[in-house]
Amino acid sequence: MISPDDLIALVRNYNPKTNADRIADAFAFGEQMHEGQFRHSGEPYFTHPVAVAAILTEQRLDDATIITALLHDTIEDTKANYEEVSRRFGEEVAMLVDGVTKLTNLQLSSRETKQAENFRKLFMAMSKDLRVILVKLADRLHNMRTIKAMRPEKQAQKARETMDIYAPLAGRMGMQWMREELEDLAFRVLNPEGRQSIIRRFVTLQRETGDVIHRITGDMRLELEKAGIEAEVFGRAKKPYSIWRKMQAKDQGFSRLSDIYGFRVITLSEEDAYRALGAIHQRWRAVPGRFKDYISQPKSNGYRSIHTTVSGRDGKRVEVQIRTRQMHDVAETGVAAHWSYRDGVRTENPFAVDPAKWIASLTEQFDAEDDHDEFLEAVKLEMYSDQVFCFTPKGDVIKLPKGATPIDFAYAIHTRIGGSCVGAKVDGIRVPLWTRLRNGQSVDVITAEGQTPQVSWLEIATTGKARTAIRRSLREADRARFVKLGHELARSAFEHVGKKATDKALETAARALRASGVDELLARLGAAEITAHDVVQSVYPELTSTGDGDEISPRRAVIGLEPGQSFERAACCQPLPGERIIGITYRGRGVVVHAADCDKLGEFEDQPERWMDVQWHSGTHPAAYGTTLELTIGNDAGVLGRICTLIGEKKANISDLEFVDRKPDFYRLMINVELRDVEQLHSLMLTLEAESDVAAVARFREKPEERHFPG
Repeated sequence: MISPDDLIALVRNYNPKTNADRIADAFAFGEQMHEGQFRHSGEPYFTHPVAVAAILTEQRLDDATIITALLHDTIEDTKANYEEVSRRFGEEVAMLVDGVTKLTNLQLSSRETKQAENFRKLFMAMSKDLRVILVKLADRLHNMRTIKAMRPEKQAQKARETMDIYAPLAGRMGMQWMREELEDLAFRVLNPEGRQSIIRRFVTLQRETGDVIHRITGDMRLELEKAGIEAEVFGRAKKPYSIWRKMQAKDQGFSRLSDIYGFRVITLSEEDAYRALGAIHQRWRAVPGRFKDYISQPKSNGYRSIHTTVSGRDGKRVEVQIRTRQMHDVAETGVAAHWSYRDGVRTENPFAVDPAKWIASLTEQFDAEDDHDEFLEAVKLEMYSDQVFCFTPKGDVIKLPKGATPIDFAYAIHTRIGGSCVGAKVDGIRVPLWTRLRNGQSVDVITAEGQTPQVSWLEIATTGKARTAIRRSLREADRARFVKLGHELARSAFEHVGKKATDKALETAARALRASGVDELLARLGAAEITAHDVVQSVYPELTSTGDGDEISPRRAVIGLEPGQSFERAACCQPLPGERIIGITYRGRGVVVHAADCDKLGEFEDQPERWMDVQWHSGTHPAAYGTTLELTIGNDAGVLGRICTLIGEKKANISDLEFVDRKPDFYRLMINVELRDVEQLHSLMLTLEAESDVAAVARFREKPEERHFPG
């Protein structure tokens, strides 16, 4: 533990006019109050408040904040009370200490306490004096630096709370260095293997490439000198957690991640900052889409800087930040710049903003608001402009990138939940899976046995974890599905020419079409990469016609009927040529043809005399068989037009269209299309599934209870 004189010396480095006696008095009082108390590590407890005060001296904060740090646990953990602290150190310090105590008692990660109310209290406390949160952040930083002394379960709880609340809060307040350290310390607890993996790869990279930072900073200094620009240049490797987050967001391995180095150019003037940008872009190629000018458009916390990414040595991408010294001071200390001292007086930094105004505007806006959830949503939206924090029904916080959807939320909970997701409720209301989540919303994932990830989810998901899991599942499921579907298509196609799809016939077709085996042939057929006609023709070219030929009349499309007997397609399953079918006789009506897998057939199990063995006629059928598709599409201009165009391009005719559900952001509709056979249906559905504005497409079939035929 540093001594009182050492602490005072740290303050005098930036504030020669500090009241050394008051700080010494606070040091003695705090040490006395905490006497006999020890930390989990066995050290005297007062070493913690002293370390918190030392952290705050790095931000050049005023005497009141330093004294508050020394006393921040006295009201909560000792016999001292508000009145005694106020009498001895003044009302300002007493209010600050009391504010820190209230923040500590909020227990922001508690599952038993309503999150919205906790955040309301947190911001109300911060609005009175933001130095309260500065002390609390320094308190959390020291606790995280010494977290190894805690029990493993307590470490995990504190680390999650730090990652979810305190690290983003530090970043939102402009204290980026603190955010990065808090994230990295929490990362060390929550995923030690991942962090060590990043560090090991860094060591390997440095061994292979040498000191890249030293070389690039030297190159930049040389270019700036050539341009006559006086500036400081610094370089560093990004923190392990920052790299890990990029890997997850971009779904890339370490070796493919390029911008893992960051460089900072500090100029004397704003004009020099733009000149430095020009010199760097002349020397290195700028990466498109990676330029941001926060000087002309500052962040709400006062942050100003130019960000660009360029291709450096060996094609490696590096991120460069360019700003003036005054801008740099704000960037380093964030809101603390408002209280920073230099040479005994408050620093007059033109870029430092009064962060209390930001919080005050929120608390004033929602001061009379009874809906705490609405308050939480607005507050978090302001705080975490690049992240989304949502809640499970049990109150657990799930952190996601901006633009995340319920699919990302489900996979963030567990891969199994993500894979079986069939829907979601946001704040109790059923929403489409492509809905963009907002801060503070409660998300309830709906799952079902047998559900598997859909191709359209890749367009919906934004997180690396979700997209990776979806791709893996699709690769496994699609092959099995396509093989099964291909087998049915091949069977039907061979039957059309009076042959059977034997193993030998399929092996011959596989060799002729240069497939590695029968399964690959069937998978390609099922995925519409080849047609059933191609497969049959490769084995029996003499039986397949290359011309259009005569189309089979719908009146004689089914064989196996008795002379003079008519048929009609069942409306419940709408069977198509190429599918296996069963005929059911009706008095005075002829035969109703059902698909072999139709649920309606279960009603006739005890009437075998009504069943007929029928099949579709082989040959070419006209596009005359109505089939209903159920689609969910985005409610955007031109979407419906594109869908209709796609259907027309697949040589299918739309005979009817009905909207069954209209929402602000999506439509659900039934489209009746006229098709030739099941192969055309499959091809059409694959095309629609690939369209980014189609969230879901399915063949509509009525359940037995929805429709009844007269017996």
